[in-house]
Amino acid sequence: MRRAIVLLSGLWVWMFFTVAPATADQIVIGQYASLTGAIANFGKYTDLGVQLAVMERNEKGGIDGKQIVLRTYDTRGQQTDAKSAVTRLITQDKAVAILGEVASSLSIAGAQVCQENGVPMVTPSSTNPDVTAIGNMIFRVCYTDDLQGLYAAKFAVEKGWKTAAILYDRKQAYSVGLRDGFTDAFTDHGGKIILEQAFSSGDTDFSAQLTAIRNAKPDVIFCPSYYNDLGNILRQSKKMGIDLPYLGGDGWTDVESVTPADVLVNCYYVNHWDPGDTSTQESRTFIERSKARFPNDNFNVWSALGYDAANILFDAIDRADSTDGKKIAAELAKVRDFKGVTGTISIDENRNASKPAVILTFKDGKPTYVTSVQP
Repeated sequence: MRRAIVLLSGLWVWMFFTVAPATADQIVIGQYASLTGAIANFGKYTDLGVQLAVMERNEKGGIDGKQIVLRTYDTRGQQTDAKSAVTRLITQDKAVAILGEVASSLSIAGAQVCQENGVPMVTPSSTNPDVTAIGNMIFRVCYTDDLQGLYAAKFAVEKGWKTAAILYDRKQAYSVGLRDGFTDAFTDHGGKIILEQAFSSGDTDFSAQLTAIRNAKPDVIFCPSYYNDLGNILRQSKKMGIDLPYLGGDGWTDVESVTPADVLVNCYYVNHWDPGDTSTQESRTFIERSKARFPNDNFNVWSALGYDAANILFDAIDRADSTDGKKIAAELAKVRDFKGVTGTISIDENRNASKPAVILTFKDGKPTYVTSVQP
């Protein structure tokens, strides 16, 4: 039986088997997240940001005078669990809107349920274009893979890298989508893809793919994987003496937690936000409040995106002055110039976010800002 996590006015309550229904003075917001499994850091850090947004909003009186009850189910990083979690949030918990997921494959599974039931969903960080293409109830507060691929390709061209090899995860919609976005943009800008190699999530031996890449001698290796597999790839690459730059996307977030600092040299990736950014009031305030609320937990870009997603949703419910799904979705579609932690966010006609990105590298094993890229 899945575990439910309920947050009301900053208090954690762990419940098993059944969850008490919301009262008349409460409003239920659902969240589905990978709290355990291979990509558990994604869910954990996103949840911290969502928690913070809920706590702050409840301290200000909630929504229309009602306290927000956040109900979160663990997907374990599995598509079947994502679908089941969203179904339960809608049919049993009566959530008026849903937040989640991070991994695009999981968001696609959950979004289908939301669309069928007319419940709006906001994904903090699923970048595959297919997520919002599911229907008019599905939104995101992050850029899409075609934009992310463009950002990565532009950076590669500016670095003078003319040829690239791609090593991607065939099982993840995120990885496939980012491969496609980078390929299109890199070739459009005069670059050449000289080799493409694939692996499957959870593989431990990458020697065959890395040998082929070493023999091809590209200027750069584009690897749009998640952090857990990336750590293994980079370690094996170093052991094989491959001295080439690596380039990736936001799935690299937190790779430093599983990879030695010397292995991260000459690695670059696109991300939504620089955790060291103090250039905006929104970013400074978020960092200060996160440290105060969760002194024993780290926060990262997923936390910032979770925070932005929750606040954009709350703002839309306010403007809708209703918990009707269609009315909330209509207000989400009108979001323009929302001042978020991860930048100024506008939702376009395809329910995607138009916003800036950053390029990060590693210094002494820690993510370090390189440059910003505008949409």
